[in-house]
Amino acid sequence: MKVIETKNLKKYYNQGTDIEVRALDGVDLSIEQGEFTAVVGPSGSGKTTLLNIIGGLDKPTDGLVHIDGQDITRFTENDLIDFRLHNIGFVFQAYNLIPVLSAYENAEFIMLLQGKPEAERRQRVSKLLKDVGLEKQINKRPTHLSGGQQQRVAVARALASKPKFVLADEPTANLDSKATTQLLDIMKRLNEEENITFIFSTHDQRVIDRAVRVITLDDGKIVSDTLQKQAEIISK
Repeated sequence: MKVIETKNLKKYYNQGTDIEVRALDGVDLSIEQGEFTAVVGPSGSGKTTLLNIIGGLDKPTDGLVHIDGQDITRFTENDLIDFRLHNIGFVFQAYNLIPVLSAYENAEFIMLLQGKPEAERRQRVSKLLKDVGLEKQINKRPTHLSGGQQQRVAVARALASKPKFVLADEPTANLDSKATTQLLDIMKRLNEEENITFIFSTHDQRVIDRAVRVITLDDGKIVSDTLQKQAEIISK
């Protein structure tokens, strides 16, 4: 089942009076429910722009973005805020945790905004923090957590609301090899257990090796779209 579809997606920027930058230049893309996909390409190829537009954080210059059959490019800003709250989980390179909140409170935050009952929040957040190996750090604030632990809190927060899909923009860029492996193991397991769609923007070969599908962008265009063998992915 298609969960995301873009049609002739374009994003142009003007630099000065004469220079037009085509961050995305006619991207047609379809993502199925439950995919574990890496979007790759050189810096400036359009990876982050694509994720931001799919996630409703930016508006395209032209083209359509259908999420579950809804064209989100026609949404008002309030509609987009509500849509993101209930459908999309975000994992950013910089973690974006709230410094004054504990690991538990950060992971719980989206569910609070959704108005979920306390018992439901407690059950879901406790399970996720256990899944990501942080059951003993639930009361610690971000400054008392390592980079890898902070990113795992960010993953728990992204998954707490049971989103249809998770957008992860360079999520391993600040992590060492061990933390990256742990994080990817967690996300792959949750992808398989909960059928949540993951889309990564990445330069990291370790992420690319784990992805089932690899989409390559260059100069704002898709230049290749490869489905990797599942057997190879599992063996890594």
